[in-house]
Amino acid sequence: MERVKETLQRLDEGIHKCIEHTIAEFLKIRAGKATPNMLDSVVVEYYGNPTPLSQVANVSVPDARTLMIKPWEKSILQEIEKAIINANLGFAPQNDGETIRINVPALTEERRIELAKSVKAEAENSKVSIRSLRKEANEEIKEYAKDGLSEDSAKDGEDSIQNKINAGIKRVEDLIEIKEAEIMKI
Repeated sequence: MERVKETLQRLDEGIHKCIEHTIAEFLKIRAGKATPNMLDSVVVEYYGNPTPLSQVANVSVPDARTLMIKPWEKSILQEIEKAIINANLGFAPQNDGETIRINVPALTEERRIELAKSVKAEAENSKVSIRSLRKEANEEIKEYAKDGLSEDSAKDGEDSIQNKINAGIKRVEDLIEIKEAEIMKI
């Protein structure tokens, strides 16, 4: 029975990682308001090394539609500006010699629908990952049954696994609803 508990613990950890990953991916999907996460994919050439923007500048949000990037060294302003343009995020950075400002344009209805599809696709990937965790956990329970675990304990283990999987998928569904509402809100 101890091995079943260990399997359930690993399953919990795996589901938690899947949900955390989904949340992180949802943060990258822009919902009309500015967030520093929008620039997570921007990589700046810094002293010959590709470096994430967050490691060479402070990214802040002075208002709901503006991102402000203040580099720690003014000498890399042009590199940051070039990196933002090359990241192909659809932003037009404005360099004032001290900081870079980005005005985040409002989303069109068409773009909102595309983003909602992206959310669903990312969530589906998460659900697939969670279901594969179920398969692995059930295979472990079957191995334990071959090694002498009672039939009732094996059945209880499989029921617990299914309950955890259902809760994980429900959590992903809740995240979809929240993110879609955020995207579709004008």
